[in-house]
Amino acid sequence: MLEPEVKHDLRETAKRLSELRGSLDLDHKLEAIGDFEEKMAAPDFWDDNEKAQKTIGELNAIKSVVEEFQKMSGEYEDLEVMAQLVDEEADDSLIGEITTGIAALVKKLEGFELGLLLSQPYDRLNAILELHPGAGGTESQDWAEMLLRMYRRWAEKRGYIVEVLDYLPGDEAGVKSVTLLIKGFNAYGYLKAEKGVHRLVRISPFDASGRRHTSFVSCDVMPEIEDDTEVEIRTEDLKIDTYRATGAGGQHINTTDSAVRITHIPSGVVVSCQQERSQIKNREKAMKMLRSRLYEKKIEEQEKHLAEIRGEQSVIAWGSQIRSYVFHPYSMIKDHRTSEETGNVGAVMDGDLDPFIDAYLRFQINLNKDADRPS
Repeated sequence: MLEPEVKHDLRETAKRLSELRGSLDLDHKLEAIGDFEEKMAAPDFWDDNEKAQKTIGELNAIKSVVEEFQKMSGEYEDLEVMAQLVDEEADDSLIGEITTGIAALVKKLEGFELGLLLSQPYDRLNAILELHPGAGGTESQDWAEMLLRMYRRWAEKRGYIVEVLDYLPGDEAGVKSVTLLIKGFNAYGYLKAEKGVHRLVRISPFDASGRRHTSFVSCDVMPEIEDDTEVEIRTEDLKIDTYRATGAGGQHINTTDSAVRITHIPSGVVVSCQQERSQIKNREKAMKMLRSRLYEKKIEEQEKHLAEIRGEQSVIAWGSQIRSYVFHPYSMIKDHRTSEETGNVGAVMDGDLDPFIDAYLRFQINLNKDADRPS
């Protein structure tokens, strides 16, 4: 027979699913899926490729939410059936499976709820992620390459697509700078948690004396802003340079001036792209990056102004250290904003970033709640 605690957990899980169903407005979402599929069946659907891709993206976003909820509902129904078998047929062999199943389902529900909380205007967009080593030469450049691998692994585990927009290799090892486009629903919403300075403490493999070194790499994350966003860019304010690409990329590298660098003269913002063989395509992608940078700058200025009006200090200042990765004399990774930490350094460097990202998003949600409360 099931213990009262297990029955209580089942009831609580059922209640949670019921509340989620109501907040999701599942019936409306199912209608929206039908509407999208009807649009896609129209003969002229692919006449405007960009609009078609946007429609497909919106459909996939809604579908993923509905399918994930339906999957969790199905798992709960299976647990309920097993619970009935235990009570009706005294089959105690299923108790362990039920307990484990409830714990797994609760964890999925927490992650699902967190995903739904990514409701800021640009959370759903692709992310542009840049890594820049601090002082320290090869040591910091190697640390940047380690972080590059970490973010690639994280993105792969989520099923996101990673494109290298710009890559400047280090003199001996690592990278001097790298810009990634990480494509997938809510990519920016999750990765905005990574913006800041990442600190590494380890025994340097480049130091013959085996001394301990501290290295820093700054991580900048921006949403890939859509072309219809209100960011004014005047042609006369741009300085456009072309050059030969320097990263890995096949035979076309160093044969044509296909890479593009754009400088926005009024702001001093500089972006570059060398991913494509075509100079025109690199220019288009660089303009998207510039639009994202200028939008980010605009938002930062607005937030700074609001903070001054409120008389508040920013909790996380631009460029501040957000996380420490200690490989020696002990193994520990700790986020200084949320106090989330782990000793499993290998898992994190292999892309297991979700506990840190989840903790940061919950931290921000609580912070916003506190800010909204009347003083």
